[in-house]
Amino acid sequence: MSSDRIEKQILLKAPLDRVWRALTDSRQFAIWFGVRFDAPFVPGARMRGAIVGTKMNAEVAKAQSQYKDVPFEITIEQIVPERLFSFRWHPGAFDPNVDYSKEPATLVEFSLKQQPDGVLLTVTESGFDQIPIERRAKTFAGNAEGWKIQMTLIEAYLAQNP
Repeated sequence: MSSDRIEKQILLKAPLDRVWRALTDSRQFAIWFGVRFDAPFVPGARMRGAIVGTKMNAEVAKAQSQYKDVPFEITIEQIVPERLFSFRWHPGAFDPNVDYSKEPATLVEFSLKQQPDGVLLTVTESGFDQIPIERRAKTFAGNAEGWKIQMTLIEAYLAQNP
């Protein structure tokens, strides 16, 4: 088991183009992920979002609500249609008294692969070994659990919005 990367997978029972839109349309992303952005995702864009809470699970939305006033910033890395969507961020950046911009960002990659019975979504977050040691273990554990939850949220979103 690596301490530098998290990888989660889920087989989604939806067409590839539908999964792609759920991931890369910032309005749909807000519904299942729980973070709203005011612009579309484009490579190189530095985006500032607001945590609004997922619409797919009330319990998860309640947990997200404790961060509603915390800035949520990402930089879009790549958008390869129906294959790869990636961004960089500073995970666990919740303390308003800390300047996280001085830390290296982790890389989040959503990759899609067509399967006979659906679409295999793999989310990989890497770069945890560069996070300051005092935050590393807690951030890694929190994101490992968080990505597991996010996989269930996108699955529920696609089931309700075919």
